[in-house]
Amino acid sequence: MADRAYKTDNPVVVIQSTLGKIAVELFPKEAPDTVANFLKLVEKGFYDGVLFHRVIPRFMVQTGDPTGTGRGGPGWTILDEFHPKLRHDKAGVLSMANAGPDTGGSQFFITLGATPHLDDRHAVFGRVIDGQEVVVKIGDAPRDRNDRPNTPLKMEKVEIAQRGLRG
Repeated sequence: MADRAYKTDNPVVVIQSTLGKIAVELFPKEAPDTVANFLKLVEKGFYDGVLFHRVIPRFMVQTGDPTGTGRGGPGWTILDEFHPKLRHDKAGVLSMANAGPDTGGSQFFITLGATPHLDDRHAVFGRVIDGQEVVVKIGDAPRDRNDRPNTPLKMEKVEIAQRGLRG
């Protein structure tokens, strides 16, 4: 569990990564199914030990694939949820990775800057509220030509720190 209180009524998840702690606030009102899917995976321990398999400086860091290849998932997909208030308009946006419409499952990314070209293509479901400097460190890690970090970087432990008013 987190060692601090968060000033939001929404759920908060803490990602303990190889390089430090990242706290993310989730948006269940705007993206209920995406948030429910994410929380279900967190509760199952699905994300524990999973690699950040794709990192691109000033763009995003991607994780959530248990195989570490960028092709894995939970064994199901969810429908995209787009909300006009949720945009890729700054660093720290939490959004579903996908291989096309309605193909999200477990993979997600965190932005390192505004990425408006992803709006209405990738479902935003949260934002970083603490630890964006850790996300930047992950994004700046030396990487190979496939954008995979040279040194494995992981989500060591992912936990629900705060359930929020809706859960």
